[in-house]
Amino acid sequence: MPNGSLSLPARLCLLAWDPAGSTDSARVQHLVRAGALTELAQRGLLTDDEGIATPADLDSGTGDAVLDGLLELVRESLPHRWRTWVRLHARVTFDAVREQLVAEGHLRAEKRRVLGVFPSVEYVLAREAAARALREEARRVVEGPQPAGEVSERDAALAVLAAAAGLGVSGDSVSGVRGRERITELTRRCVSAAPGMRRIVGEVWDAVSDEGARAPASARG
Repeated sequence: MPNGSLSLPARLCLLAWDPAGSTDSARVQHLVRAGALTELAQRGLLTDDEGIATPADLDSGTGDAVLDGLLELVRESLPHRWRTWVRLHARVTFDAVREQLVAEGHLRAEKRRVLGVFPSVEYVLAREAAARALREEARRVVEGPQPAGEVSERDAALAVLAAAAGLGVSGDSVSGVRGRERITELTRRCVSAAPGMRRIVGEVWDAVSDEGARAPASARG
């Protein structure tokens, strides 16, 4: 996929970014947090212990400020299930990813005044083509003929999580028997690297299901 140097949560944030509307929503925040959890699991820094997201050790890090910030939060907190971590303080991870994308030139922070008085910041895509390419590639992973076993684990995770959240991947792509089978195949591809992936995907479905049901079809891809 394009933007391969970006972390999974950063790529999901770009993929879900709506240039025509609000992207700062609980659904997007949950998706970005789930991406961060997944990448930490794929790197072996978070493990699944009977449904509990558990740090593998107390010292390892990734060198990525967003991922390391979440890892430290998990280490310092009481044990929680994946479902809880998808939602708990998810905005903290979203805000950190957004600032990271601004620093790297993918987003642009524009100062505004609400009602001409109150200062505000609006975040806009600075590289719309890159975000569009991520969405198109995610659709190809879900809809295309490439065997799931040949899709990279990171790309499979991105496509599955985007489909789970109903963001960046058309609902038609995952409806019907074939669509569900494809998502199952891609999920299995993720599981080899991240034992907690199945649980994480389930948490995302649950965390965003109500919001996804209320969202217009255009917002779901």
